[in-house]
Amino acid sequence: MWEKVQQTVNYLKEKNSYTPSFGLILGSGLGNFPDDIDVEFTIPYKDIPNFPQTTVAGHHGNLIFGKIGNKSVVAMQGRFHYYEGYSMQEVTFPVRVMKFLGVEHLIVSNASGGVNPFYRVGDIVLIYDHINFMPQHPLRGANDERFGPRFVNMSEPYSHEMINKAKEIAVELQIDVKDGIYLGLQGPTFETHAEYRMVKILGADCVGMSTVPEVIVAKHMGMECFGVSVITDISDEKSVATVSHKEVLEAAAKAEPKVRMLIKELIARY
Repeated sequence: MWEKVQQTVNYLKEKNSYTPSFGLILGSGLGNFPDDIDVEFTIPYKDIPNFPQTTVAGHHGNLIFGKIGNKSVVAMQGRFHYYEGYSMQEVTFPVRVMKFLGVEHLIVSNASGGVNPFYRVGDIVLIYDHINFMPQHPLRGANDERFGPRFVNMSEPYSHEMINKAKEIAVELQIDVKDGIYLGLQGPTFETHAEYRMVKILGADCVGMSTVPEVIVAKHMGMECFGVSVITDISDEKSVATVSHKEVLEAAAKAEPKVRMLIKELIARY
């Protein structure tokens, strides 16, 4: 793993001279965020050594370098999922690459199903904690101390400081945001009624198929994380019966302008 990460990092450094401080994983809700970046360099995943290829509709598959205000950023336009058939090491490989490119702050976005009765479709949730229900842990196996410690402190997976700053910005911009605990499941099936009830009983507010592995690996390497989720379906009988990937993308698209504005300002001001 170490050699592959360094090979990829060296390749990207040869292609451009950017040293990004912010990394973004643009899942559902931020797919068009590159429009807000002063783009300096774009490279398709297929051209990057050791990078997996995204297979999910709505995930474009580009690594984008540029600036937001005076902050240098690198953005993944599309992420990888365990359900696509990749190992957890492959899913989280780009996060390790980001760290060695210079990234100290990781921002992740996703779409999720809401079980909190106060949530509505289109709500923007600032993730302050998560529950890992993925079938494999991204740190399973021999630990390489060059990446991070064997046992990782996960008492603050999502930065309280970044969350508080985002809330200040949300009030200023009149963007309604919620707090929430995110539970990660493997997918790719949407949850059954019973599974939604389980998620609620376990103490989560929303559920999805990503984010948790990336954040664990980011914390393993000492990165500060911020997560935002767009609620694209609700765990009532009507919503569960009709939910589809098309509906998820449509709901995320409606919330996207507000999410983009919030993230853009957070990066510029943090």
